[in-house]
Parts: sequence; structure tokens; C-alpha cells
Amino acid sequence: MDLARALWQVWKAMDVPEGFRAEIIGEAVELSPTEGVRHFTVNRRLYGSLLDHLGGTGHGPASAGNVIHGLKVLVPDVFVAPDDLTEFWDPDGFGVLASGVALVAETVSPSSESRKRDLVRKHRAYATAGIPVYVIIDDFDDGGSVTVLSGPDPARGSYASSVRTPYGEEAIVPEGPAKGFVIGPDVTGGPR
Repeated sequence: MDLARALWQVWKAMDVPEGFRAEIIGEAVELSPTEGVRHFTVNRRLYGSLLDHLGGTGHGPASAGNVIHGLKVLVPDVFVAPDDLTEFWDPDGFGVLASGVALVAETVSPSSESRKRDLVRKHRAYATAGIPVYVIIDDFDDGGSVTVLSGPDPARGSYASSVRTPYGEEAIVPEGPAKGFVIGPDVTGGPR
């Protein structure tokens, strides 16, 4: 059995404690705690704003669900997928296939390990999965910033475009069903 299949088997068999999430990122199973009030508040605002923006488009937001790419499992804070997921269900029933996900968003937590996960490992994983837009909301980047990555290059595991917007200004999603969606102070609050 190769490493990817072994990790998949371990992940499927895990009994994840309440308050934690388990993901397969790169060549490891990562267990991380769910976050505190600020993290939850930003994600709740983002989810609500996306729900309003996407009304009637055939797409909608979801939160903390499994996104499956091959034998990898990612759990974005918020993601956008079709309302009808019939053709995008993982055959084993563990989540949504990455091919059906139009946008993922992560709200960065302060620990150095959390920052590496969201800014490096998940950046690579989402690009490798071909997810068109990755939004990073980061309270800890020089007063706070929203970075919108687009144009994934799966072979390189990177995005062609990266636009960083400081808190207090408006970041705009450039493509997909959420095209034109604005992430501003109503989601992030002002500079931190």
C-alpha cells in the first residue's frame, strides 16, 4: 500500500474528538482544533454575505465540510459549491469533490503552525486540486488583510494571481459564481 492510500485508510478510521477537524494535507494527516469566537464570527459573516450574493445562481456557501481531491481531504472554513451536488459527491460519501468547488476561504489563526497550514500547505493543496479561487482572511498580517488567489496551476501547486487587500478596503472575487463578491469591513471588521 502506498503512503496516500495508507493516509486515506487512517483518516477514514479516525474517531475525531469534538472540537477538532482532521485533514489530509500533503503527506500527513493533520488534526487541528476548531477556533475561537473571532474566527467563528468572521466565518459566519462571510457565509451570510456569500449566501446573499449567490442567491439564485445555483451555487451556495458551505462551511467546515470535507473537500476531497484524490486521496486528500481538506476542510475549508467556508467554500462555494453548486446547490445540486449530485455529480460532485465523493463516491465513498465522505464529502464534495474538489472539481465541484468554485471558491474556498480560510480565516488564519495566530499560531505559527496554523499560519503555515493556511498560507503554505493549504495554498499548495487547493491549487493542486484546481480550485479556482482561494480567499485568505488574515487578522495577523500587518493590521489584517484579505488575499484573493486565482488562476490555479495544479502541476506547480500555485496560483497565477495574488491580490492582497488591507482591512478597511474591499477585496473582490475575480471569477466564478461569486465573481464580484466584495469582502470588506462588514466581514472582517476594520484594521486590527
